[in-house]
Parts: sequence; C-alpha cells; structure tokens
Amino acid sequence: MAGAMCEPDQRMNPSPTVLAVDDDGFVRDLLRHVFDAAGIPLQTFASASDLLASDRLHAPAVLLLDVMMPGMTGLELQALLRERGIALPVIFLTGSADVPMVVAAMREGAVDFLEKPFDKVALVDCVRKAFARCADAPVPAAQGSGPDHARRLRSLTTREREVYDRMIVGQTSKAIARELGGSFRTVEIHRARVMEKMAAAHLADLVRMAFDARAAE
Repeated sequence: MAGAMCEPDQRMNPSPTVLAVDDDGFVRDLLRHVFDAAGIPLQTFASASDLLASDRLHAPAVLLLDVMMPGMTGLELQALLRERGIALPVIFLTGSADVPMVVAAMREGAVDFLEKPFDKVALVDCVRKAFARCADAPVPAAQGSGPDHARRLRSLTTREREVYDRMIVGQTSKAIARELGGSFRTVEIHRARVMEKMAAAHLADLVRMAFDARAAE
C-alpha cells in the first residue's frame, strides 16, 4: 500500500514533493531556500490542519513535520495519518528532542528525526533517501545500524555499555550516576565517549541507531 501510494507517476508528477509543516515562518522560509537550491519541489504549511485541508496527501510526497506545534503536534499528525492509511514517509524536525519522543516517532514508522538547527546537507540527503522509499527502492541501511552498529557496540568498555544502555532509554547523567555509582562528571565523560564511538551526532541520533538495529534483528 505504501509503495503504491508513494510511487511517482512519471506522466503526471516526475518526482515526489516535500510537504513541510512548521508553525515558524522563518523555518518555512529557510526550508524553501534549502530545497530550492537542491532542486527539490517543496510546499509548506503553517499547521497540521492546513495540510489536512489540502489535496496533497494523496500525491507522491515526503512529509517534513515539526514536532511541537499549536493545535495538533507533529506526532499527533503522524498518528492520525497512520489511522487514515496514509503511509507517506515522515521526517521530523524538532528543537527539543527527548528519548521517549524519538522512540514514539520511530515506532510509528518515521524515517528520521533531526534536531534544529538542522544541517542542510544532512536534511537534503535524508529527504532523498525518503524519496527512494517512495519509489519502492531498497531502503538504505540506517547509518550505524547492522554489522557496523554491532562493531561499534563491541568497542565500548563495560562501563560505557552500561551508560549507553541507560542513555537510550532516556536516563539523565544524574540518574545514571546514582544507579551505577560514581560522579556526575565521570558519567558525562562516559556519555561523550559513547557518542564518539557510536558516531552519533546527538542523543536522538543514538536512539535512532539503537531502534533501527533492534528492528533489524
């Protein structure tokens, strides 16, 4: 169903469109600049209700959703579309990601979860990979998943792995220090080493890697 819905009709629409929903006008303008420069068609909406009122959801598209918006949040919009059987790929943008939020988005089938301020090159690359899903192309393995993810996990020391296991379920450094023993500063050092060894850009990235790796098992 998802493949049929996303698959581009070369006669009517040569490529999918990015449908971006963000209540911040500055972000919408920035996204227009980014995707215009990349030659990727984009349509922006100021709210989830604006998107739902449009006729764009039944055409080839990738959804780029802000998480925290007035009215309906990005996560609520994702769940609603899923209920309606609209299986377009979803990429989230957020200025305040936390672990439960990332896990919830991934469980609902999100392609990726990027934090603001976003890297323009990484965002465009992520959208192009989502377009590949629309075309029913083989989905590239997530960065850090598979054998590479397993190899990186093996590179962690015993204490780093203990810290890693608690990081990906959302425990703070203070909570980890209380549970494992040791100082807050020591845990912070372990967290930094975990992020470096796992090649994670941020905590949401680390959680996404772990989630993808478990889903592939």
